[in-house]
Amino acid sequence: MSALPLLIEIGSEEIPDGMIASAVVQFREMTEKMLAEQNLGGQIRLADGTPRRIALIVDGVLDRQPDRVDLVMGPPVSAAFKDGKPTGAALGFAKKNGVDAADLRTEKTEKGEYVAVLKKVAGETAAAILAAQIPLIILKISFPKTMYWTGKNGPRFIRPIRWLVAVHGDQVIDFELAGVRSGNVTQGHRRFGAGALSVSASDYEQKLGSNGVIVSSSGRRQRILDGIAAEVGTLSANIDAALLETLVYLTEYPTPVLGWIDKDYLSLPKEVLVTVMRYHQKYFSVSLRDGKLAPVFIAVMNMPGNDPDQRVRTGNSSVLRARFNDARFFWEFDQRKTLADRVSDLGSVTFQEKLGSYLDKTNRMLAIVKELGGNEAAARATTLCKCDLTTEMVKEFTELQGVVGGLYARAQGEPEAVAQAIYDHYKPASMEDSIPSTAEGRMVALADKIDTLRGCFGIGLIPTGSKDPFALRRAAQGVVKILVEAKLPYSLSAIAAGNSALGDFFLDRVRYYFKEVRGFAYDEVNAVLAAGSDDLNDVEQRLIAIRDVRPTADFEPLAASFKRIQNILRQANVAGVHEVKPALLEAGPEADLNKAFDTLRVDVAAKRQSKDYLAALAAIASLRPAVDRFFDKVLVNAKEEDVRQNRLALLSSLLTEFSSIADFSEIVTGS
Repeated sequence: MSALPLLIEIGSEEIPDGMIASAVVQFREMTEKMLAEQNLGGQIRLADGTPRRIALIVDGVLDRQPDRVDLVMGPPVSAAFKDGKPTGAALGFAKKNGVDAADLRTEKTEKGEYVAVLKKVAGETAAAILAAQIPLIILKISFPKTMYWTGKNGPRFIRPIRWLVAVHGDQVIDFELAGVRSGNVTQGHRRFGAGALSVSASDYEQKLGSNGVIVSSSGRRQRILDGIAAEVGTLSANIDAALLETLVYLTEYPTPVLGWIDKDYLSLPKEVLVTVMRYHQKYFSVSLRDGKLAPVFIAVMNMPGNDPDQRVRTGNSSVLRARFNDARFFWEFDQRKTLADRVSDLGSVTFQEKLGSYLDKTNRMLAIVKELGGNEAAARATTLCKCDLTTEMVKEFTELQGVVGGLYARAQGEPEAVAQAIYDHYKPASMEDSIPSTAEGRMVALADKIDTLRGCFGIGLIPTGSKDPFALRRAAQGVVKILVEAKLPYSLSAIAAGNSALGDFFLDRVRYYFKEVRGFAYDEVNAVLAAGSDDLNDVEQRLIAIRDVRPTADFEPLAASFKRIQNILRQANVAGVHEVKPALLEAGPEADLNKAFDTLRVDVAAKRQSKDYLAALAAIASLRPAVDRFFDKVLVNAKEEDVRQNRLALLSSLLTEFSSIADFSEIVTGS
């Protein structure tokens, strides 16, 4: 038995760039699982993809499965032997498994004793296993959409499969999929590589590298970055991470080249120029030392070499010039009509069938701004913020909505507070994005998101599973992020406007924000939210206090005691706070706990009132010795009914009073 490298490559028509990385991960994980289940071993050395291929190299794959011994169960002993002699059932079982009846053994099970046999099973060859398993794995790779090309009921893949490589050591793993038979022949770059290359695991990357294909996505990424640095010199390229990833998976041999921008176009706003380059041409913009745009850009060719005859640079510059001409025309054309004059035009732009037009949405947003106490600038920005949807610039370059509105407002003489609020009102676009930079911008952004959420939830458009066509999760997350990071005092329940489903939806987003974005422990988040979640700034302060006090010696043991108290009260069906009768308190730990509680609650209430939550929690934690002595020395379930109820009342009061900052029973402890 020997261990050999395995190479698998799926060659296809160009796969969309956004689908390659996920397909590679799936292919890797399914192959690893298959090899483990088949006892073939192996360690993946390469898992990567380009637009035309998804490839795996696995080192140390056995050439056959190890032999194994299986325990094969037969009939019950009572049916297999009679008077100590094997019956027909035993003889038949032995013959079926190729052994003598004397070789049968007895196995005890939950259902009784059964005869069994140890059967040696020879391992199957890797060639046979892989030939059966690889096609199944390929067809299990999931894509948002797939296509068939051999017939309506034929195999489906993201794009037509054109070649398949499957080589174990020097042996081709022979199978056929979608009319394509596997082999050891791949293809180089579509224009600059050989059309047929015989490969193995040992020379795969080297041969493709010599034929215009860098298989490694990290290698392509670094080549792009190095090439950009060499092209821009002392200038500064604006490396957009998402665009970089797109170009990594759009190319097989990326080569950055510098192109030129006519300086006349630099009079257009930077945002317009960058958007045209980024979204419409997939170019990187370049900045001067003062931050202004340089009259150059970076394009990425899918070819080796550095464009010695300048044809690529000249061609890309010419294409960009045409796009900038369009942008300049739209800018000048749109200025013929102010944003204020466009407000009525919003009546003909549908927001949602049941929620009306964008004019209807604007009016609802104005009501929300008033509800939130917005000023005149916020109201003016709200009135104008959706008007750029009627402009030619946004119709052509949809990525600029909001931004163009702010730029137009500034150019048309609107107050700076109004222009900036319009510019920012779609923020934050993600959890990594910043919130609007001004109070007015935050107000308009909140009004926009709140209206969308209230409206969609009001007509039953609630996200289910991964489906969220109106991006309601992002809208709710934006509301949470703005409220917390701008420290705004608005009530979450008031924002939900009595819609319980929307309230629960917000609560899910609050949990996500504080756990995934801010990094608080899940049990701390649960504990704080259980004590109240309406004021998110208060939630944040309580979370910080819990996180800071948790490492102290008394906190987690006290939390464990609170969990015990909650369980006792639940079992006793005690709800609410009941009066504690001092005359029924037993001298010693019980009376001591009540005295400590009476003294402490005044101090904690004062600290809680002043929002000094860290000090309040530290004070609560100091109660731990008294609580420990109580549980060590006092029997809560006393025989006397009045004594038992009084002790339960003491515990209930303790739990209720000190759970207003956080529900300590939610804290996960070691005990």
